[in-house]
Amino acid sequence: MSNYFSIGKLASAHGLQGDLLLRHSLGKKSALKGVSVIFLEERKNSFIPYFIQQVTVRDAESVYIKLEGIDTKEAAHKLMPAQVYLQEEDFKQQTASSAPLAMLGFAVEDEQHGLLGTIDEVIEMPMQVLVKVMIKGKEALLPINEQSLIKVDKKKQVVYLNLPDGLIELYTS
Repeated sequence: MSNYFSIGKLASAHGLQGDLLLRHSLGKKSALKGVSVIFLEERKNSFIPYFIQQVTVRDAESVYIKLEGIDTKEAAHKLMPAQVYLQEEDFKQQTASSAPLAMLGFAVEDEQHGLLGTIDEVIEMPMQVLVKVMIKGKEALLPINEQSLIKVDKKKQVVYLNLPDGLIELYTS
């Protein structure tokens, strides 16, 4: 089974031919070059492939995307709002190495608690980034900001943190 990584969501229909506006967090301007298919999650863990006909860059955070079989504004509206996913190989090629999204799949290690788990999701907030990690079967949201981040080791794929006292205990007790 493939791993799927969320890159953003379909924000709106564009024009009358079924084009869609995809807002992404790849961390760079991207025309999704080399990507032939995106996936939309219709039900939990059920990813439906949609083949890309054309991509036009709008700005650093969004592109206009034309999907095979979506030829009217009404058909485009039926897909919204939907999270857009790429397969792992495409995701790694498209994501800027400096983008917070590039930390997906990295291990998280805290100074006091050691290895906590693997980053399942990256949530970008205005003043910080939150990462979702499963700790002892419970979902934990950990802040990554100036105070908590020690370093990101891209070679070892580990994010080193110094989390506030008591935060891990909130999730483990």
